[in-house]
Amino acid sequence: MHDPLILAGWLYPALTALAVLTGFIDAIAGGGGLLMMPALIYTGLPPHVVLGTNKVQSMCGTSMATWRFWRAGFFSLRTSLPVAAMAFIGALAGALLIQSFDAKVLQLVVPLLLMAVALYTVLSPSMGDADRAARLSARGYMPVASGIGFYDGFFGPGAGQFYATTLVGLRGLGLTRATGLTKLLNVASNIASVIVFAGGGQVLWLLGLCMGAGAMAGAWLGSHFAARHGAKLIRPLLVVVSLGLTGRLVWGWFQG
Repeated sequence: MHDPLILAGWLYPALTALAVLTGFIDAIAGGGGLLMMPALIYTGLPPHVVLGTNKVQSMCGTSMATWRFWRAGFFSLRTSLPVAAMAFIGALAGALLIQSFDAKVLQLVVPLLLMAVALYTVLSPSMGDADRAARLSARGYMPVASGIGFYDGFFGPGAGQFYATTLVGLRGLGLTRATGLTKLLNVASNIASVIVFAGGGQVLWLLGLCMGAGAMAGAWLGSHFAARHGAKLIRPLLVVVSLGLTGRLVWGWFQG
């Protein structure tokens, strides 16, 4: 009988190459899973191994993007780490819960939220690079970060979009600064998820690390483009990815 954890050799370079593209997209607007998750499912890996292995490559890619945005001065580690810690705790809880829960209900709710993200990005004048008055303090944002982290650990698609739009709408950050801080929060929630999935033996490490190398290369390029071109690049890509994720989730729900 064929072992579902043994993949054909050609899939490793193919998925690594795809990870370069998904890492590029993730560094700018998030949503690289729109391409990577269907590709991993195509390999025939068990669903939880797909999730765990994908989190490894996401962790690698977002780590590179975080470093690039931090070096460019878009956020401060000292002031941002407490918020990242809340995202980590939330993701840890979400990843633990998904081990024994059917996430199908979220396939109905999340498309509505992603549509709201796309509309807000298109219509809101605050989705530019200028900072605005914050509606929440950094401490007040912590429960929001924890909630999105929980969602990221539990289900995942669109978490980057939710971080970015809430950082703009609630914290008053310009879109490029919000995108940079989003990568730090993504790293925190990805690390938490990898810990849980790895603990359950649900990570294909060789594949995950190969894809992670590709994602890091893509993230290096994507974060460079995002830092250089700012909201005029991030805003339209955020809309496109949000609508693409919406369509993918709705299609997946109707396909069962």
